[in-house]
Amino acid sequence: MLRANRDLPLERDASARYLPWLIAVMVYLAALGLVGGLVMNKVVARWSAGLQGTATVQVPPEDPAGGGVGRAARLDRAIEILLATDGVTDARVLEPDEIAALIEPWLGAGADYGDLPLPDLIAVTFEPARAPDLDRLAADLAAAVPGTLLDDHQRWLARLTNLARSIELVAGFVVALIGFAAVATVVFATRMGLSLHAPIIHLLHLIGAQDAYVAQQFQAHALRLTLRGGVLGVALAAVTVLLLQRIAAGLDDLPVPSFELGPYDWILLIVLPAIVAGIAMATARFTVLRTLGRLP
Repeated sequence: MLRANRDLPLERDASARYLPWLIAVMVYLAALGLVGGLVMNKVVARWSAGLQGTATVQVPPEDPAGGGVGRAARLDRAIEILLATDGVTDARVLEPDEIAALIEPWLGAGADYGDLPLPDLIAVTFEPARAPDLDRLAADLAAAVPGTLLDDHQRWLARLTNLARSIELVAGFVVALIGFAAVATVVFATRMGLSLHAPIIHLLHLIGAQDAYVAQQFQAHALRLTLRGGVLGVALAAVTVLLLQRIAAGLDDLPVPSFELGPYDWILLIVLPAIVAGIAMATARFTVLRTLGRLP
């Protein structure tokens, strides 16, 4: 009974009404930012794994120099140069159906591209540890087979990777900014509660209550409210992610990133409310102790 009389009526504060909703919105946005960073990280890993140590050679079907060299002879000559290059492990001409699969996302399924002057493509594989001098290889190919172009995947992959990493940094910055906003919100709510219950806190001090006891009540209050809002925010974020996954699943014919998350990614989202609640609890305790410590 004595303990009940010494408890602060924090559940009646205005913060008990608005703080969970604010935290829910912040956690929702932070979760989406976190998912965006995880998705971009998976995209970069998939690109790097699929294109590491590869290149593509484009051979025009006709000799632009007018030498009259046949298509098969031009392809054979390009393959010969590639296989003779140190570091190259394989070089093969792509079949028409493979080329069709490459251009299908851009022209659409069933498009008639028979009249298009498409070049022959040679898929080149080399050892990343001892990659050949691609600039010199491109010059050798162009000299031996005029009009030939070497597409080094690593160059444009580096640009795409830089773009993806930039998006990851922006997502991380957004998550950090939301975290700072959540901390500021808890600090404001705690100080408002301290001001509102100042007479009761003064009375508690008179009957022997320590600052740590008051801080314990505020941190427990912050824990309950932020945990409630955090669970709601993560639940809404999970629904959003599942909806995006369903939309992306219907766009298999377009080059859009996959929103599939692994088990560890979902675990990270699930523990996000606990992380936010822990930060809020520590923030409330620090705010109370610091504020009361400055009082005469």
